[in-house]
Amino acid sequence: MHSLTRQDIEQAARQVYQVMPATAQYRWPLLAERLGCTVWVKHENHTPTGAFKVRGGITFMHWLRREHPNVEGIVSATRGNHGQSLALAAREAGLKALIVVPQGNSLEKNNAMRGFGGEVVEYGRDFDEAREEAARLAQAHGLFLVPPFHTELVKGVATYALELFSAAPDLHTVYVPIGCGSGICGVIAARDALGLETRVVGVVSTEAAAAKLSFEAKTLCETASANTFADGLAVRKPIAEAFDVYGAGAARIVSVSEEEIAEAVRVYYTDTHNLAEGAGAAAMAALMQERERMQSQRVGVILSGGNIDRSVYAQVIGRG
Repeated sequence: MHSLTRQDIEQAARQVYQVMPATAQYRWPLLAERLGCTVWVKHENHTPTGAFKVRGGITFMHWLRREHPNVEGIVSATRGNHGQSLALAAREAGLKALIVVPQGNSLEKNNAMRGFGGEVVEYGRDFDEAREEAARLAQAHGLFLVPPFHTELVKGVATYALELFSAAPDLHTVYVPIGCGSGICGVIAARDALGLETRVVGVVSTEAAAAKLSFEAKTLCETASANTFADGLAVRKPIAEAFDVYGAGAARIVSVSEEEIAEAVRVYYTDTHNLAEGAGAAAMAALMQERERMQSQRVGVILSGGNIDRSVYAQVIGRG
């Protein structure tokens, strides 16, 4: 992926703001009290799809209409947020969207994708198998296969980091979850484009730690499974182009357990009354794990999404 300039990201922001406003970033006093540091939360749970990915969907469709004007529709694999993003952006662009999800995927996310105009196909036992089916459907139906990672997606996603850094340019560290990698790559791209010194720390689940293993081994590593309730983190094998960016640009990668993620979901509710899905709470879980290290610092955490099923949420909140 070529590095993005401030101009690239600002141009992407203009496209994003035709569809949605910038999201808020707030400094929450109860989080500061709890953690002993200044905590800025970037609220990507407040986008029209409830997650950050919509930004990349919007910029990707602009690029697609420009570069491939004859395309009639797109197909992609997702656990939910990427699919909602593409369904909304495809509808705005007048294209049809076919979204492949693994069997047993979140019903609420599936319904949301249909609500934004996407057609949902269930296939395979996990995200990686759904991805193979999406590639097959693209061939069979002449649809454009949208990858989970692409420069144009990162360009759109980087707009949330531009907003955060514009509001709080002097952050010591930003914690950001890693699934396929567009989020952390967007944060690194914006930091570098603005010439900031902020350390970027990636966060994975202990149950889906491929990105952390790869980062530490300095080469791509795959895991046998990725069974975490934080479905946005449930990736068995890192995307090579994303790994190239965060392998070089991240300070470190932290892994958080299912229980640490669940506790962070509860903390978001208690201290800010915000809804965080598992992946959305992962960055907070990592900050909570590293609170000693972050004493008195100014820290940013990305609340990447709030699309958690009601039954899962009830279970997590009830356990508190």
